[in-house]
Amino acid sequence: MKPAAIPESPGTDRQFEIVPSVLPADFAHFGDACIALEKAGVDRIQFDIMDGRFVPNLTFGPDLVAAVRPLVSVPFEAHLMVHEPDWLFERFIEAGCELLIVHAEAVTHLHRALVAIRDAGARAAVALNPATPVDAVQHVLDLVDMVLVMTVNPGFGGQSYLASMEAKITQLRSLVLERGLDLDIEVDGGIGPSTVAGAAAAGANVLVAGSSLFRDEHGLDHAVRDLRERAEATRATQPARADG
Repeated sequence: MKPAAIPESPGTDRQFEIVPSVLPADFAHFGDACIALEKAGVDRIQFDIMDGRFVPNLTFGPDLVAAVRPLVSVPFEAHLMVHEPDWLFERFIEAGCELLIVHAEAVTHLHRALVAIRDAGARAAVALNPATPVDAVQHVLDLVDMVLVMTVNPGFGGQSYLASMEAKITQLRSLVLERGLDLDIEVDGGIGPSTVAGAAAAGANVLVAGSSLFRDEHGLDHAVRDLRERAEATRATQPARADG
């Protein structure tokens, strides 16, 4: 019997998660920003770690993450936009990150890096830049809890969403369904009220937002609730099925 056909826009039956990037926050009041995000009902907080080499920007290191960790109970993830980041894994896990994301383009031995994260006690994820095809990660999907599809080129906040990446999200979700894998698909870059439905309908269930949350004139509570509701609304247009 042939497997059921995968819809062109498969959507997802997995739980939607709203994960803010704290990159747009006021660094002088970083702890307050994390507290406010938790109160707004986010599912996780993402820390964008940039090294000025893999991407043309510098942000912060594990000490800042560790400083705010006692202030909130919401899980942390580290998006390591870092060339060969293996030496940082234990530092960020010790700082309080339960999920580490490495870029397929930034490591020479991707399989070994993902195993190292898991061996160190964290969940592992892999990120794909816009120009990187899904084929780059198809042989390590058994080692990850999540794949991040970048919907902007990494390195700066506030960029415009690349709608052309929705085809990649759909390709990845279809591959996950065909293999019966249990993993999340995250999108990061330009996610806001006008773009979240497209990403969710394509198959993403973890939605990273930065500028759109912090700039919402009605506040963080409204921004988080609005994104979640817009994502959930896409389920009405998708066929019923079991996903993951």
